Amino acid sequence: MNRSSLILPILAILVAVGFSSIFIVDEREKALVLQFGQVKAVKEEPGIGFKIPLIQEVVRYDGRILGLPTQPLEVTPLDDRRLVVDAFARWRIVDLVEFREAVGAGGIEAAQTRLQRIMSPAIREVLGGVPSIRVLSEDRTVLMNQIRDLARRQALALGVDVIDVRLTRTDLPEQNLSATYGRMRAEREREAADEIARGNEAAQRVRAAADRTVVEVTSEARRQAEVIRGEADAQRNSVYAEAFGRDPEFFAFTRSLTSYERALQSGGSSIVMQPDSEFFQYLRSDRAPEGTPRPAAPAAASPDTDGAAAPASGQTEANEAPAAPPAGQDAVPPAPAVQ
Repeated sequence: MNRSSLILPILAILVAVGFSSIFIVDEREKALVLQFGQVKAVKEEPGIGFKIPLIQEVVRYDGRILGLPTQPLEVTPLDDRRLVVDAFARWRIVDLVEFREAVGAGGIEAAQTRLQRIMSPAIREVLGGVPSIRVLSEDRTVLMNQIRDLARRQALALGVDVIDVRLTRTDLPEQNLSATYGRMRAEREREAADEIARGNEAAQRVRAAADRTVVEVTSEARRQAEVIRGEADAQRNSVYAEAFGRDPEFFAFTRSLTSYERALQSGGSSIVMQPDSEFFQYLRSDRAPEGTPRPAAPAAASPDTDGAAAPASGQTEANEAPAAPPAGQDAVPPAPAVQ
């Protein structure tokens, strides 16, 4: 056999063995070199690694930060108000040897199953120790950090690190939604009724203040009117008193005329009194009181068709004294009706 024909297969076998002993680790990966199931080397840095062909094998794991969405679970906080919670965790492998020993050949899928079993009790433990109002408020950030710390301590046994935990949903169970919405509706209706009551109270205060202002303004106006009226009456009385002081007899005469005008109004007014009453002293007298100037004689009226002269304007028959009563009648005759 030709020696050259043997060299080529040997070279091919050597090249194949050489390539099978070399492996490349990507920057996104971490690798373990196993020999019959035992860990012989750990390759976490990217680059070229070596192994024994046909005896050793390379197991690769994702070295990036991985996500783990948890299954929805019901949590009962301290106020017995059940909540449906969904969480999302971020984790990564920090110890390849411990990770391999914990999950075996299951790899990432087995690790996520184990982490799921760690996350659910941690969520129940943390959220079950606080009222639901804290879970639904801004305090949930503190609660999520507590869940992360609790899960991290347990996950270190798997060779992984829980970086972050977030609560993606915190809702009420479907059977409790209608009752909760009913309570919320009743609460809003109560708040609306309170607002309406407060508005009515404010409106009543405004109306009362307006009414009080009206009464105060009206009373002040009436007071000022009475003051002005009193001052006017005082001024009038002062004028009367001054006039009375200058000529008392003329003042008495004008006052009597004013009394006659008010008493003898038109419309058939009648006065019944004694003929010698002081009320008629100026009607009975043919002369003016002493000190009172006599009025000028009225102008003669033009004769009518019968040749009789009409009485002068302003002349009255009431100045004549009443006749004596006939015998057999009362001593005080009724006064004539003056119109």
